[in-house]
Amino acid sequence: MICVFSCQVSSTHPDCSIVLHLLKEEHECEVKMKNEAAAESLGPRRNETTGCVMEWDGLSCWPPASEGDIVSVHCPQPLLEPETPPGKLFSVVISRRCSARGWSEPQPPYHQACFSEDEEQDEEMSREKNYFDTLRSIYSVGYGASLAALFIAVLLFCFFRKLLCTRNCIHLHLFVTFMLRSLAVFVKDAVLFADRSTDHCTVSTLWCKAAVTFFHFCVSSNFSWLLVEGLYLQTLLVFTFTETRKFFRIYATIGWGSPTATILIWALLKKQLDNEGCWDDLDSSLWWIIKIPILLSIFINFLIFVNISRIIVQKTKATNVNQSQTQLWRRLVHSTLLLIPLLGVHYVVFALFPEHVGVGPRLYLELVLGSFQGFLVAVLYCFLNGEVQNEIQSWMRSCRPETNTNVVNLPTQEDVP
Repeated sequence: MICVFSCQVSSTHPDCSIVLHLLKEEHECEVKMKNEAAAESLGPRRNETTGCVMEWDGLSCWPPASEGDIVSVHCPQPLLEPETPPGKLFSVVISRRCSARGWSEPQPPYHQACFSEDEEQDEEMSREKNYFDTLRSIYSVGYGASLAALFIAVLLFCFFRKLLCTRNCIHLHLFVTFMLRSLAVFVKDAVLFADRSTDHCTVSTLWCKAAVTFFHFCVSSNFSWLLVEGLYLQTLLVFTFTETRKFFRIYATIGWGSPTATILIWALLKKQLDNEGCWDDLDSSLWWIIKIPILLSIFINFLIFVNISRIIVQKTKATNVNQSQTQLWRRLVHSTLLLIPLLGVHYVVFALFPEHVGVGPRLYLELVLGSFQGFLVAVLYCFLNGEVQNEIQSWMRSCRPETNTNVVNLPTQEDVP
């Protein structure tokens, strides 16, 4: 932990390692070219020509050479495949000849010497692109549906003020965090990935950093209020006859205060120690500042889920002795499944695994299922809530025009004899 505060944090996303390596090599080559030009300007003028000057071709720095010389360089190491044997790292060379017309083309070309791509790899890359495009479309639909359903649910709770007991107030704050999380996903995608021509590895603007910071705050606050839901249910079990409203300030501090403090600390350290890119790298040691509170909320909620499930099993068996085994287990499964989206229990599956382990299943679980979690919570705990349905029915009955049964019917002309 001392190093985190005393030295520069080095954290580069694997996908950007090649780009950043080449930028570093290009900068070093430019410095060499400037030094070479300065040395020539200060030294005696030469009548003979040097042939080819030092050059950066986008991948390698070629030293100055005389006409007819052949210069060879090694493949840039990040371009080689990860499974390349160590002995082959320095055996692969690329050559260029210095002629009267300048440098010749690299032989063999970089894509042949440093890569071993074939049609199968091209097809695999195409499948991966289609896979991620499809995944993005699915979670966009999920977050859009969640945002719309949660917006209606928030309006209902705000319109029917009688519903705002402690339990529903906690639900309301949780709905707001799900809405913020959905909105943050759309903002992040729009800022970081809308323009495919943008070099995502080197872009470092205030807007992209703000979008990533806002996204992390929304995710952290969402997990904090999921934890509050679990703590509230556990409080009801422990303090059965205690007024839970007085605990709401503690819940609000946990739900909004802790993620605010966490993100502020992370942003300040990020600005001071690792102010590179868009702050969206997950390999930085600073990422644990955000990840540890999220992991704690996931595992505390999982323990609460196990405890509540145990109590549900005991009470259901005790109060439904005469029911058949099938009906009994159906009630148990129904009561238990209702808690999964409310407590976010499904996140425990990949909680302790690194980000690069189980990428496919993790993406479906955390992006696809996670994107519809807000929609499920709005449906289960608002639209299907008996209190909400009763209030809506009462309001609809009050809006109907009342029929007056005491109205006297006057005789018409046909009734007069």
